[in-house]
Amino acid sequence: MINFRKSAWLLLLTWSTVSFAQKRYWIFLKDKNLQDAPAVSPQTLQNRLQQGLALYDETDLPVKKDYLQQLQTVNCQPKIVSRWLNAVSAQLTNDQVQQVRALPFVTGLQPMDGNFYVAKTSNLRRSTMVPVMTQIQAEEFKKAGLTGKGITIGVIDAGFLEAPTSDLLKHIFDRNAILEKRDYVNPSLNLSDKFYTTPESFSDFHGTEVMSAISGANRAENTQHGLATDAQFYLARTDHGTREWRGEEDNWVAAMEWMDSLGVRLINTSLGYAKGFTDPNDNYQPNQMDGHTSVISRAAQIAADKKGILVVVSAGNEGDDPSWRIISTPADAQGVLSIGATNQRYWNRIGYSSIGPEFLPYLKPNVSCFSLYGTSLSAPVITGFAACLMQANPTLTNKQLISLIEKSAHLYPYGNNFIGYGVPLASRALALLQNPAESNSTYSKEVKAEGTSFTVKLPEATDMVSVFHKKNAIHVMAQEIVRMRDGQLTLKRREGEARTTIDLKNEVIEVIWE
Repeated sequence: MINFRKSAWLLLLTWSTVSFAQKRYWIFLKDKNLQDAPAVSPQTLQNRLQQGLALYDETDLPVKKDYLQQLQTVNCQPKIVSRWLNAVSAQLTNDQVQQVRALPFVTGLQPMDGNFYVAKTSNLRRSTMVPVMTQIQAEEFKKAGLTGKGITIGVIDAGFLEAPTSDLLKHIFDRNAILEKRDYVNPSLNLSDKFYTTPESFSDFHGTEVMSAISGANRAENTQHGLATDAQFYLARTDHGTREWRGEEDNWVAAMEWMDSLGVRLINTSLGYAKGFTDPNDNYQPNQMDGHTSVISRAAQIAADKKGILVVVSAGNEGDDPSWRIISTPADAQGVLSIGATNQRYWNRIGYSSIGPEFLPYLKPNVSCFSLYGTSLSAPVITGFAACLMQANPTLTNKQLISLIEKSAHLYPYGNNFIGYGVPLASRALALLQNPAESNSTYSKEVKAEGTSFTVKLPEATDMVSVFHKKNAIHVMAQEIVRMRDGQLTLKRREGEARTTIDLKNEVIEVIWE
């Protein structure tokens, strides 16, 4: 919202500025100079060589300098220059839009719709991360000596206020594990300690909390709040939590390209892009969460396919919003690892966690885990999980890591669009590292059922069971908690139900109705 002190000044200027109103656009350009040198580091090239990727391609070449110069002839001042997209972002008036469109090297313009939002969080309490550490079996990684050592993680977020003074992050700063930081919102803070000390919005602690969920530990109390306690970091602030302006996706793309140029292979981004802008006409529509409409989804897919980066993204917190419900972008990109949230006791979807759109030809979210304060804090848990696996086997590609994490999850292979393949378990992941061909048949089975009801005998220790009623292999109609009676569970088939998943945490049963 516009603050009160600005309101009077803005009202005085309303009539004089209408014809000069600006809107932010991506401006896509025609081609590149193939003789230019790629803008990536030796570490980036080494990472790609190790993963069997092309060392560089046209997306690594800089944007043509003469194009940037010609844009300035129509008073277009690029804010962000993206080599991946061969595009620049800029504020344009209606008159400038026509002038820019007429330039022979401009292939198209796209307005920046929607607004970033960050998941609701509150300052991490001591007990916040304990349940999820138990859920994902953190102790198994610890016993194996896996702490993310030697792994560099990028965090793209909304602010890292007071991170150096956090009890949970003291060990990170004591060993100088923050390699570099960038503030794309206020670039003047890049070379200053004010990066950590300048409060501007309600979201300024968000990145600090996310880092704590990746690598938090309290050495004095010998407690672990994240898995990657020995990782090192690059930090980027791309979002201002309350500023009323169009889109910060250009900051996000710039941060991705910066981290790629430095050789970062694992990036956590607990930001979403969907709706929430002052003018509802500027919001994305649910049917645009398709993995390719938004610029940041396209950039995320480039990162996955061409740069070998594992991008871990929070699925979103719109599950309880009847006007939205589904995941946000870039969680909709096929190549990213999208993370939902479960409740603590039954491991099914917690109400706020966004679901995967039924129109997607692939499964989203990919996996989930417990979070009391939004998918913003479930995504970094899985980022730490991935860092431990990368430490154990540095040769794993981003796609292999996604597959391994999915296969280690407790519902695999019976994923659904509520929680993906479920909760990744460290013991299963470690077994898969030792034997990639390990079968999940030990933990899963299928049974056939006829008619409108089916009774299955379950272990006597089971009391309450989580059940997913599905219209097909992955799309959930409803989830419920069902009580066992005399060691048996009786399912009632719903109209249109084709499959039912019985979730026993350590085992999954898929009932196929005939």
